[in-house]
Amino acid sequence: MRLLLILLTLIGLGISVAAPPTLSPVTPRELVFPEDFGAHENFRIEWWYVTGWLETPDQKTVGFQVTFFRPTTEYDQDNPSQFAPKRLSIGHAAISDPAVGRLLHVEKTAREGFGLAYAKAGNTDVKLDEWYFIRDTEGSYRTVVQGNDFSLELRLEPSQPLMLQDQAGFSRKGPGSEQASYYYSEPQLKVTGKIIRAGSATEVKGTAWLDHEWSSEYLNPIAEGWDWTGINLDDGSALMAFQIRGKQGEKVWAYAGLRDASGRMTIFSPEEVSFHPVRTWQSPHTGATYPVAMRIITGETEWVLTPLIDDQELDSTQSTGAVYWEGAVTLTRNGQPAGKGYLELTGYKEALSM
Repeated sequence: MRLLLILLTLIGLGISVAAPPTLSPVTPRELVFPEDFGAHENFRIEWWYVTGWLETPDQKTVGFQVTFFRPTTEYDQDNPSQFAPKRLSIGHAAISDPAVGRLLHVEKTAREGFGLAYAKAGNTDVKLDEWYFIRDTEGSYRTVVQGNDFSLELRLEPSQPLMLQDQAGFSRKGPGSEQASYYYSEPQLKVTGKIIRAGSATEVKGTAWLDHEWSSEYLNPIAEGWDWTGINLDDGSALMAFQIRGKQGEKVWAYAGLRDASGRMTIFSPEEVSFHPVRTWQSPHTGATYPVAMRIITGETEWVLTPLIDDQELDSTQSTGAVYWEGAVTLTRNGQPAGKGYLELTGYKEALSM
């Protein structure tokens, strides 16, 4: 659910996002692997998004997020110049540490080219200067991100098959069939690696969730923002749910997919999914108010999300123009502890515009 954030990044950089006529629409089709692990140049926007929970040797918990975006600009795609900013590479990374009490965040932006920034076709291979996210022939991922406050060096190993969202990977985002993306997830990734802070490395292990999406269509014009969550359940199940909110707070679209540990997938229609704030938090940094504790209903099941810490707001106004809340949460299922994951809340500082 990173679509509007990518568009805001382009706007913040002064680059128009009108679509070149050669970009492909999203229509139902079978996803093909390993090709669909890689980049899709004929689509306007694409991202690889990893979130998870890590544990240190002294059993302290830290949330983390690593995202690589690949938006296409309206620049003439036939222009032979290597300096033409036809596509951008954007990286975001963050950690949520209760010992710090707030989100630590780093970001990078560059035009693709010259072997310094790229996303390759055929398999996941994304690079942005010294940052990278790569899938090897065994299906595991390696990522490195570096910042002033922290760096991450992680390996993510699949423990389950791919989770194709919605209609076998064709994910509706609104009432119009063109408002959609291709979307698969890899839940229950086993994570090992280290966090480096102040020159000191700490070994970590944990569990993560990967989303890979690509699309050419914007969300519905009446959309104000969205609420999204991806949760690794303790029993090996996986839950993804989101709602698109309208400018009056109404539900424009919603979806949830629940896969149990045996691989059985249950899809919930927009009518079966609803989000209900439990508790809000007002940011002392921007004044925005977010429903950081959230109750979600899917069918007859009640899920309640509780934040690891409240201050997980990500303010990227200096580069992307976007302010949103994205943080580590715990989950209960019908009142019982059930899992851990991430919650993303957009459009609460101000309506997202395209």
